[in-house]
Amino acid sequence: MDFSVKGTILPVLEATLQPGEVVVSTHGDLGWMTPNVQLSQTTTMGKGGNRGLMKTAKRVVGGGGLFITRYQAEGGPGSVTFAAKLPGNIINVQVAPDAPYYVHRSGFMCGTEGIEATVALQQKKFTSGIFGGMGFFLQHLQGEGVAWLELSGEIFTYDLQEGETLRVHPGHVGAFEGSVQFKTGTIPGLANKFFGGNGFFLADLTGPGKVWLQSMSIASLAAEIADYMPQQGGSTSSSVAGGVLGGLLSSK
Repeated sequence: MDFSVKGTILPVLEATLQPGEVVVSTHGDLGWMTPNVQLSQTTTMGKGGNRGLMKTAKRVVGGGGLFITRYQAEGGPGSVTFAAKLPGNIINVQVAPDAPYYVHRSGFMCGTEGIEATVALQQKKFTSGIFGGMGFFLQHLQGEGVAWLELSGEIFTYDLQEGETLRVHPGHVGAFEGSVQFKTGTIPGLANKFFGGNGFFLADLTGPGKVWLQSMSIASLAAEIADYMPQQGGSTSSSVAGGVLGGLLSSK
């Protein structure tokens, strides 16, 4: 099985499969594939089981789908290509029983069989995780295999030493090794919380371990384009302006 990242701003991941080889994905990132690649739906990512309603529910909460799609080449080599959802980068990590990873909730693109993707319930306080944006809903990748991750914008990697801490806006946390300690803390100062424009929470990442940060926060991107999206009644700022201009023209 060979993987190749292609493209620049909106990259894709092309997986070349030999007969019988399988790649799995938890949601719909499929771009295109050859005719001999067969799709099937399952509720487990591993070869040996890990079935169950609770595991499926945890995967859905963590950003995956209700079912897992298996792509398998039959009758000869085949290829399947997964497309990034946002401008950014695609990287791979080697998951092992003693080397799990945590990823932002929509970061897991696909992987080999043997990887289990569920939600990470790390926070002692449920509310701190919810309002922290990233603190509660992280994907936990465990098992054994290669996982491919989609991170938004540019990627910045830090190798944290024992006890070394980075304070990061939750939306910029892309992924980190399981050895890294993660908790959600609040931004200091009442004025900073309410008038600073950065939200209430920061993610504290403490080494040892590797951390991948993404320059594009999906939440910030959504906020920036919100004014251009249809509002209640189907209007946007541009359509409202167009309506005003049309009214002026029709009155003459």
